Amino acid sequence: MQLRKVTAASAAVLALALTATACGSDDKKDDASGSSGGKKISIGIKIDQPGLGLKTPDGKFTGFDVDVATYVAKELGYDAKDITFKETKSADRETSIERGDVKFIAASYSINDERLAKVDFAGPYLLAHQDILVRADDNSIKSPEDLNNKKLCSVVGSTSAQNVHDKLAPKAQLQEYGGYSECLTGLENKVIDALTTDDDILAGYASQDANKGKFKLAGFKMTNENYGIGLKKGDADLKKKINDALTKMVSDGSWEKAVKANFGPANYKNEPAPKIGNVVK
Repeated sequence: MQLRKVTAASAAVLALALTATACGSDDKKDDASGSSGGKKISIGIKIDQPGLGLKTPDGKFTGFDVDVATYVAKELGYDAKDITFKETKSADRETSIERGDVKFIAASYSINDERLAKVDFAGPYLLAHQDILVRADDNSIKSPEDLNNKKLCSVVGSTSAQNVHDKLAPKAQLQEYGGYSECLTGLENKVIDALTTDDDILAGYASQDANKGKFKLAGFKMTNENYGIGLKKGDADLKKKINDALTKMVSDGSWEKAVKANFGPANYKNEPAPKIGNVVK
């Protein structure tokens, strides 16, 4: 009898341990039920783009994309404490979504046909334009065509420099770096002549205290860049929920507030909030 009592007690302890383990494992998964169920969500962002997605020395995340992602996550049922922001470099965005490393990505992610073949997009939530950043004392580049025979920098995985080379300045010498901060250092040290990407990204860098007065935007609106939120292909339910969240963000004034807070210091002239589903060519 005593042996059976011990065995029964051991079985009860084992059952409790297994239940606790199962609960702990389930809590690690992303789930749209949100914080009420103790769930977490991983969101892809950039961490080196001032004004859009920047990780500060104290470990905080700031920028317009971060504000948009946080707002959307809240509408999906997640509190700020439920969010894990993960760096997703330009070249890794589609892979991160396909592998399920993140639930969605808000990282200056322009919607185009090549990317739409691999992932889906909600939005767009911002219309930017490709421009170039040059040194403040450089007056040699007055049009995109002046980039011929100039060293033009962008980052691995971005289409910006290739767009210039293919359509506007076929003799531009393309330089690919791992991040925009590296391009900026090269520009300051005269290793390169210009940095190209979207105007809002460039404005963010130019507005940093350490860079004020060193660089200037050329003011070329070379392309239309429709920023969307990237998500797994075929997830129509999540796409609708994110689009609904973005629509609400615009209508309640949160979108305009985020634009002013993140781009205002750079005197960035933003376009009005785009309509959901309206990709400007």
